[in-house]
Amino acid sequence: MASVLTANDDYVGQLVRAPKTAELISNYLRTRIVRGELKPGEKLPSEAKLMEQFGVSRPTLREAFRILETEALISVRRGSRGGAEVITPDVSVAARYVGLLLQMAGTTVADVYEARVVVEPSCARKLAQRRTKQDLADLEAAVEDLQAIVDAGRDEVPDPAAWARATYRFHELVLDRAGNKTLAIQAGVLHEIVATHLSISVARDFQRPETMDLFRKTVRSYRKLISLLEARDGDGAEKHWRAQMEAAGRELLRDDLKNKRVVDLFT
Repeated sequence: MASVLTANDDYVGQLVRAPKTAELISNYLRTRIVRGELKPGEKLPSEAKLMEQFGVSRPTLREAFRILETEALISVRRGSRGGAEVITPDVSVAARYVGLLLQMAGTTVADVYEARVVVEPSCARKLAQRRTKQDLADLEAAVEDLQAIVDAGRDEVPDPAAWARATYRFHELVLDRAGNKTLAIQAGVLHEIVATHLSISVARDFQRPETMDLFRKTVRSYRKLISLLEARDGDGAEKHWRAQMEAAGRELLRDDLKNKRVVDLFT
């Protein structure tokens, strides 16, 4: 039995906007894409067929296409051989919006890093429980990249960004392989912010005499995490990774970088 609105309902007296036809079409196509009914690389039917299917004009259909293009769900090529093609959703789209929100909120880098310290050690615990041989091999490969940079020495590695990229890769693997898709996507959303800050911090301190010693300690710490993961020691992995991230935070967030706003990283 259908419910009946009464005078006491919150909705009474409020204007409810009916969705536009283009929004309805984009919702329908979006649902088919995220359910896998329309796969990446697959072309949508021609505009003429879709116009006939939905009973709409070309401008309305193209407005629906623009919505899906903005969401990076389709790519539209104009011309006689053109058309709309489904593409793989890209986390960078969400990252741009989240990055803007953090910037507009005046969020500091320390705030972002604090959130990661809460999340990553838990991921290390999960990874210890779920890790595969391939996970361990990929983590080892990331550590070997870092070891190669340490062995080469500062004079042979003029670009400190190489260390920043390799370090971030290890953290990324911990988050990605923990088995929780939500946490992995959240990490991807913060990728640009964290990677940019790490590059700035490493570049700032690259010429300090103690930097290479810190690099060596980092490699040892990463190897210890791998051994804990291999032993499936969830408690040990979580405890060790929290200590590692807190220690790294004290170095990465020294001086002015601690209170640096996210917006200032990109200006």
